[in-house]
Amino acid sequence: MRGLGHAIFWANNFSTVSRGAAYGLTDADSSIVICLRHESAPFAFTDAMWKKYGHALSEHAAFEDPKTKQPAVVNVFQASGYNDVLSSRGTTLDTLVGHGVRFAVCMLATRGIASQAARDTGGKVDDIYKELVDNKIANAHMVPAGIVAVNRAQERGFSISSVS
Repeated sequence: MRGLGHAIFWANNFSTVSRGAAYGLTDADSSIVICLRHESAPFAFTDAMWKKYGHALSEHAAFEDPKTKQPAVVNVFQASGYNDVLSSRGTTLDTLVGHGVRFAVCMLATRGIASQAARDTGGKVDDIYKELVDNKIANAHMVPAGIVAVNRAQERGFSISSVS
């Protein structure tokens, strides 16, 4: 999740510098959207979902908790104490929410997560999908497909920053 961590860190830098003496803007003067798609989609969900479906979320993200080396049971990009082990360097998703950052969450990836969670738990895909959607992080909005949302944003004049 190096790429997502960098996106979080850089969005915070953008917001911080924009508000600084060099530009004097407010958070409301900028529009930042981070698209949580494919392997980053699991981080669009709250700790309650990570506690319940951590195996499926971790598997979908190809991610393990860097502290425990096990499937995560919390959204590490929302948790404190990960400063030295994540590329977000301690900046959390909630920090970005405080700056007005919005998150686009891929429905296709979420459906895939729900399918994995259903296999893991014996639950129903549709029920788990609804539960995930009902338990998104703040400022998160579902989009039919993350990659299409990015393309549509470009068509409407948004600039795109990619992360490595």
